[in-house]
Amino acid sequence: MNILVLCTGNSARSIILEALLNGMGRKRVRAWSAGSKPTGQVHPQSRVLLKNHGFAITDARSKSWDEFAGPGAPEMNMVITVCGSAAGETCPIWPGAPIRAHWGVEDPAAAAEADQTAAFETAYRVLRCRAQALLDLPFETMHHDKLRSALADIGKLAN
Repeated sequence: MNILVLCTGNSARSIILEALLNGMGRKRVRAWSAGSKPTGQVHPQSRVLLKNHGFAITDARSKSWDEFAGPGAPEMNMVITVCGSAAGETCPIWPGAPIRAHWGVEDPAAAAEADQTAAFETAYRVLRCRAQALLDLPFETMHHDKLRSALADIGKLAN
């Protein structure tokens, strides 16, 4: 299952979920992340957070979703957007046939500097819970409609 995680800046939430899915997925999934307007760098707190939780992200980089739309790009089975629902962000839309889900999480990078550690931990807990719920599914054998419905329910999990 190839999964593309999209967010606007591709510096925090999408990077975190990419690392979670790849680290916890035990080769059942392969995840990538990208943004519609990438910042060009992974947020330093994303790196600290993931390292502290035992995830290696040496190859992580903020990149445009254009990398995954051209010839030679891996074919995506699923696209998950993680833009916050109340942050006034514009979530990227992915064309084509992959199953799509929205798992909105508030942007921890937008928190005041004094609150960023807590904001990143909150985003991590929510995304970890959702990643585990996805990985607990028998998604390889699920009908697309049932999987789409399950993904929508997972997007409502708080942690």
